[in-house]
Amino acid sequence: MLNVRKPPLEGVRVVELAGLAPAPFAGLLLADYGASVLRIDRPLPHPQNTRPVQPTADLLTRRKSSVAVDLKSTDGRALLEAILLRVDVLLDPFRPGVLESLSLSPQQLLEKNPRLIVARLTGFRRDGPYAAMAGHDINYLALSGILSQLGRADGPPNPPANILADFAGGGLMCALGILLALFERTASGKGQVVENSMVDGVGYLGSLMRYARKTSLWDRPRGRNLLDGGCPWYDVYQCKDGGYVAVGALEPRFFHCLVQGLELPELDNIALREDRASWPAIREQFRLRFLEKSRHEWEKTFDGTDACCTPVLDQQELENTHSEQRLPISLQSTPGLSIDEEQSWISGGLVPNSGGPILLYQWFGWKIGRDLQIKGGGVVKTNLAKL
Repeated sequence: MLNVRKPPLEGVRVVELAGLAPAPFAGLLLADYGASVLRIDRPLPHPQNTRPVQPTADLLTRRKSSVAVDLKSTDGRALLEAILLRVDVLLDPFRPGVLESLSLSPQQLLEKNPRLIVARLTGFRRDGPYAAMAGHDINYLALSGILSQLGRADGPPNPPANILADFAGGGLMCALGILLALFERTASGKGQVVENSMVDGVGYLGSLMRYARKTSLWDRPRGRNLLDGGCPWYDVYQCKDGGYVAVGALEPRFFHCLVQGLELPELDNIALREDRASWPAIREQFRLRFLEKSRHEWEKTFDGTDACCTPVLDQQELENTHSEQRLPISLQSTPGLSIDEEQSWISGGLVPNSGGPILLYQWFGWKIGRDLQIKGGGVVKTNLAKL
């Protein structure tokens, strides 16, 4: 008989206050590893609005449920408090002071549920000079010091979309903090507040980049170092058909395979390679040689070798190519839940109140009409005295 292991977070109940990007990604990670995640959405449109309710702008909704709650109303806040009495994690994506203004400060919540983990995800530091200001990934990345190290020589810093601060330093680091808090709770029995600012999160991810500034690895201006596009054999090159290949042949034996495949054996010289004055000439030789063949032809040349030369695939290619080698890594199922191919490429979003009432019944036995009702476009608790 097949032994199917349970996902590690099965049984963990998470409440995610609706937001965009960082907090939803943290919730997605927890859900993919077995947690039950309930998103708290804003109240639904007025009943006189006959248009169907549409999904929110949040696309990171896989395996989540939603319930619409008016947190500006006393009844709505009472419902959220009732839920938080008996769940494990609260994901707070709001700017500093918002929870407190709703009389839902972490201190108040922990007094009522000492096992609760309140994960607070902000962009700037909560107690810093930018705390009250609005910002986005590029701003957090800028203040972390990491943005200054990204980009080509003689050009401005170049942000890599919103991957580093929102998702890596934000959502991913927040999920890690939650996991560590859950682990610590197994010993202490107590929850805690997990503070995660994206400035600090991405700064932590850039630990090596900071340390490397004191070494030959990264002691030159932006775009002139080994790993930032300054090195000819750690860069991207265009091919004859307009496609690109990525080269990362750092070690001598990998460099040897690269220049052999390029039919440039005269470059296989350690002294030449270590002389940075020779790098522009080597780069130009690489550039011209890669332009002689299509990306597919270079794939055939380097596939199966240690040249560290691979095609730069775009998302459309990955989606259209039904090959295990080209499916996103998120399809892996151990120790999390498996993700089918369609789930990996398409998100239908999540309509407010979708699945939430059912999940509240599964969690607490609450039923619409008996324990819950719709009021002002949001769900409220009808018999709080029975808590």
